[in-house]
Amino acid sequence: MAQPLVKKDDDRDDEAEYSPFLGLEKGSVLQEARVFNDPQLDARRCSQVITKLLYLLNQGETFTKVEATEVFFAVTKLFQSKDMGLRRMVYLMIKEISPSADEVIIVTSSLMKDMNSKIDMYRANAIRVLCRITDGTLLSQIERYLKQAIVDKNPVVASAALVSGIHLLQTNPEIVKRWSNEVQEAVQSRAALVQFHALGLLHQIRQNDRLAVSKLVTSLTRGTVRSPLAQCLLIRYTSQVIHESGNTQSGERPFYDYLESCLRHKSDMVIFEAARAITELNGVTSRELTPAITVLQLFLSSTKPVLRFAAVRTLNKVAMTHPMAVTNCNIDMESLISDQNRSIATLAITTLLKTGNESSVDRLMKQITNFMSDIADEFKIVVVEAIRSLCLKFPLKYRSLMNFLSNILREEGGFDYKKAIVDSIVILIRDIPDAKEVGLLHLCEFIEDCEFTYLSTQILHFLGIEGPKTSDPSKYIRYIYNRVHLENAIVRASAVSTLAKFGAAVDVLKPRIFVLLRRCLFDSDDEVRDRATLYLDTLGGDGSVVETDKDVKDFLFGPFDIPLVNLETSLKNYEPSEEGFDINSVPKEVKSQPLAEKKAPGKKPTGLGAPPSTADAYERMLSTISECANFGKLFKSSAPVELTEAETEYAVNVIKHIFDRHVVFQYNCTNTIPEQLLEHVIVTVDASDADEFSEVFSKPLRSLPYDSPGQTFVAFEKPEGVPTVGKFSNILKFIVKEVDPTTGEAEDDGVEDEYQLEDLEIVAADYVLKVGVSNFRNAWESLGPDFERVDEYGLGPRESLAEAVNTVINLLGLEPCEVS
Repeated sequence: MAQPLVKKDDDRDDEAEYSPFLGLEKGSVLQEARVFNDPQLDARRCSQVITKLLYLLNQGETFTKVEATEVFFAVTKLFQSKDMGLRRMVYLMIKEISPSADEVIIVTSSLMKDMNSKIDMYRANAIRVLCRITDGTLLSQIERYLKQAIVDKNPVVASAALVSGIHLLQTNPEIVKRWSNEVQEAVQSRAALVQFHALGLLHQIRQNDRLAVSKLVTSLTRGTVRSPLAQCLLIRYTSQVIHESGNTQSGERPFYDYLESCLRHKSDMVIFEAARAITELNGVTSRELTPAITVLQLFLSSTKPVLRFAAVRTLNKVAMTHPMAVTNCNIDMESLISDQNRSIATLAITTLLKTGNESSVDRLMKQITNFMSDIADEFKIVVVEAIRSLCLKFPLKYRSLMNFLSNILREEGGFDYKKAIVDSIVILIRDIPDAKEVGLLHLCEFIEDCEFTYLSTQILHFLGIEGPKTSDPSKYIRYIYNRVHLENAIVRASAVSTLAKFGAAVDVLKPRIFVLLRRCLFDSDDEVRDRATLYLDTLGGDGSVVETDKDVKDFLFGPFDIPLVNLETSLKNYEPSEEGFDINSVPKEVKSQPLAEKKAPGKKPTGLGAPPSTADAYERMLSTISECANFGKLFKSSAPVELTEAETEYAVNVIKHIFDRHVVFQYNCTNTIPEQLLEHVIVTVDASDADEFSEVFSKPLRSLPYDSPGQTFVAFEKPEGVPTVGKFSNILKFIVKEVDPTTGEAEDDGVEDEYQLEDLEIVAADYVLKVGVSNFRNAWESLGPDFERVDEYGLGPRESLAEAVNTVINLLGLEPCEVS
């Protein structure tokens, strides 16, 4: 397979040598551009020079201001030529060179003359160029001509005006919106492209008005759209209206009949667009899916590769949510496994793996075996993931599927492909107990000849966890110790750790493990030697067969629940002394990124003038407040919660500090008005909706000058050890004093004032401390049943699984780990 690819690349190289633009230089082309000034213009030669200039511009070549001006003025002289081909090149050149406002005046008269020409080609291109280079002032002058062009009998002119309107809508929306009547008339045009462009422009004009879009769709679904392209657009707009209506009840879905009628259209693209729209409806039922699946099944046997690809790709997506609805297409998809287009074949295979039953697994595996050698790694990864899902669906078939994965693991392939296979085998070992020993042996055989260090270390780590739990752990020792002799330092160090885990978990193997670890003491790498020394000392390297202490097992197997960033920071801050480094002093809370940002010039501050957002910094700051002295150890500090809009005169956010029996609200305040000084600043908190909280103290802020953040505190007492929740209303109260802008001194007299802030809530997530867990499964299994609680919560409708997961994380304050 490699030879044809090489040959293909060689052919491409040969073609590149004969490119007319090879070695093109800007200087020489600008010299050639002098031909534009000749008294007798050579249209063919001028067109060739413009082509070279356009090539340079599209390759990213930049012209200086002087160069661009010279080229522009030279090109404008070509308007005197009557050659139609050259005139089209002139239009292109003017569009690409984007003349400045001063230069636009030079060509405006010529373009307006062409816009009123009897030659339709001139009119269409002149409209496109004028709309591209003109500003709002000139646009108002030619608006009348553009309206006439939209309803012009010539479809080329009408389409040019409509496409120009689509572009102008981004810069001059008010002018384009006045063309609604003409655009509405163009939607009724018999010309396919005119109707397509008119519908696109009309929808963009009305897109911010849901009712107007709904009315547009209602009027056009009655059969006035003839163009297949416009029909595809209308189907998409109809799907949008259905989605926004939110009605998923069978039989009551608006416009479904229209989508179903489009399945009988004579154009393939309309049929496919309608079928795809039906399959993507929210809460689509089997009855609604049936007609769409039927037409997609017919496309599977089409002679056109694009239709086969479109159909199988859509069915592949449907199989994720409605696999039973796709089973009727399985026979047709099996014939696509041998399709010459490898993308079609890959999608067919993966769809069959999602929809197949247990009896068809062996037959599919035989077909896939021959198929895998002909496709690229990116397609192989898709197939591997589909096989993994199939094995989890039919666990009794694990043996044949595991053998298939191990066979392709030995074949040639890149890192991502091999990683996908290894990950699949690991997941199957974890989820299918019977597959454990077979899968571990396959992984051991793979690391004997693995070229990827990352995969070798991951497999060795996994072996250290799962290997000791098998019926005969000793058979894995040989594979692990081979790595000590045959691999690089990183893999050797990982192998030493794995050996130690076997020694800690299997007491019978301890003497043999000690012998192997002692040999590692003479390794050339210091990391390997240090690990061997540590594990010999930890396990008690006297060679006796005794039961390993629980502390040692926790050290080797227990979850490392300290974030590595926190550990690194603590080690850097550690100063050598008589007392050794205490790992228990490292904070386990996941550090959030600092929220303070540099203010943009002229932008009001957002009130995030809080001290550094680490638990230690907060604890030190609160310890300086005498009223908080007896609150005990700080459990958690939340991220700042904004209580004001970003551009208001006073910026306030709050940080919630959680203690065992108390909650302290730290209000970070910023005065954004230069002419004011605030004094005696305090936040009064109404806890009438938080019955179990009682206010203990409040600490006002004496003075709050302009752009100088300050803090005021309010503390509440709550039931001890209970995650009490509640809602608090906040009002910022202060005395305002005017400041003389010349002297900067404040007046003696002030006025009492107050400012309403947003409400604040204490929620369940405030009582959950995020902790990084490197091995979730071990950490979960180490917890007893007393730590488990089962309950049901409603998340409401969500667009996707990812959104639902993020909602759970935010509601409960959890820390995602591993692949979640």
